[in-house]
Amino acid sequence: MFPLKDDNPSNTAPIVTVALIVLNALVYLYQFSLWAGGPEGVQAFEDFVKEFGLVPCRLTGACAVGAELPLPVLTIFTSMFMHGGLFHIGGNMLYLWIFGNNVEDTLGHTRYLIFYLLSGIAAALAQTVVGPSSLVPMVGASGAVSGVLGAYLLLFPGAHVTTLIILGFFFRLVQIPAMVVLGFWIVLQVLNGLGSFGASGGVAFFAHIGGFVAGMGLLYVLRPRARSRAA
Repeated sequence: MFPLKDDNPSNTAPIVTVALIVLNALVYLYQFSLWAGGPEGVQAFEDFVKEFGLVPCRLTGACAVGAELPLPVLTIFTSMFMHGGLFHIGGNMLYLWIFGNNVEDTLGHTRYLIFYLLSGIAAALAQTVVGPSSLVPMVGASGAVSGVLGAYLLLFPGAHVTTLIILGFFFRLVQIPAMVVLGFWIVLQVLNGLGSFGASGGVAFFAHIGGFVAGMGLLYVLRPRARSRAA
């Protein structure tokens, strides 16, 4: 099930959402330029991920942090704009493009940027709590984007999402309520997270879950309150 677009137009230009997509794309292009440089480039790519990705044990102090490495707290932010491959960034940016504009429209540009970054922080901390001694770098915008999905689910559960359904050689475009699309998505994250508990590497499912829950909570904190009219 691949969401492609929603039927929920926004009233303002999603300048922050577009800026986030562009920034993620530029960082990925730089990563790809390293990887495309042959064997030495592949090593440079891996070193870049290890240096600026979030390594849980560095954040918790369970392993040493070399003097040449950035502060572990800083990597919470740098890791949000790095990706492991084309499908990784493609999926994250597609979800951000579909659902981010309406959340930005609701919160306003500044609140939305704060919301996005805080969701990413919550996602990173959730994954770190699950694996505090992990040496595996975590990269990707998935946690922050998960926060956007959580907020969208609360704001627009009845919006319809054009979704591509693929079953073997059968495929079809169908309109599905956002509550079903995003509800199915978070249930899948929880099930996969429980199934991968204790494993090293792979997808950071608990970052997705943490970001999603944080996004729902942050919506209530950051959403502008309607002004009461004077009598």
